[in-house]
Amino acid sequence: MPNEPVRAVIFDLDGTLIDSEPNQYLADRQVLAKYGIAFSEQDKRRYIGGSNLEQMVDLARRHGLPVGPETLVTEKIACYLEIAERSTRVYPNMKRFLDLLVAHRVPVAVASGSPLEVIHRLLPAVGLAPYFELVVSADEVGRGKPAPDVFLEAARRLGVPPRACVVAEDSCPGVEAAHSASMRCIAVPYLTEKPLPEAFGLADLLFPEGMDTFNPEAAWAWVQARLEPGPSFTGEKMPDNLNDAQYRYQ
Repeated sequence: MPNEPVRAVIFDLDGTLIDSEPNQYLADRQVLAKYGIAFSEQDKRRYIGGSNLEQMVDLARRHGLPVGPETLVTEKIACYLEIAERSTRVYPNMKRFLDLLVAHRVPVAVASGSPLEVIHRLLPAVGLAPYFELVVSADEVGRGKPAPDVFLEAARRLGVPPRACVVAEDSCPGVEAAHSASMRCIAVPYLTEKPLPEAFGLADLLFPEGMDTFNPEAAWAWVQARLEPGPSFTGEKMPDNLNDAQYRYQ
């Protein structure tokens, strides 16, 4: 069944809208140091794109920690928010893409693996709260990414069929979740070592060199060429020379 015209764009938060991974790593390192674990940046890489709970379940098991993963998550979130509320930056090119969507009245939402408390505190801290009336956390659904639940819930609340949604993502689990939800996906990998994981081949629009080369005007032109015609979307139609098959932007 072909995809429907685009009616909404759903954004991942961490690594897509905001550069959160350095602060996530600092919080992990501080919390785990209390339990005698030296946690390196290389160690952190294996958990990028997953949930805090999945990470702490694995670490508690591997290191035989005396506290449960839920306690570790609570400690990590408190530490992370203390750091992140004062030092998180928005990716300027992704902000430009968001501005283009909002200027043309394309509905947008956030669907994130982060806890709802974190999302609701960070969006105002970085100045993005006015853009998003709709926010969905993986805590509110049955399964986190790579399951499609959080994206499907966002589409449900938007009142838009999943096939009419585009997801903006930075991680393999996020791209897989978008694909499982039957949504188009714009992928901007956070980790860009070559070869990229095969999961990025599921994306419809791929910027393989990551955020440093993400082009918001190109992403907007790609979305605009697929919009549902109608009065809700304003602005002059750009020429469409991009196919719905995966397009790698160089």
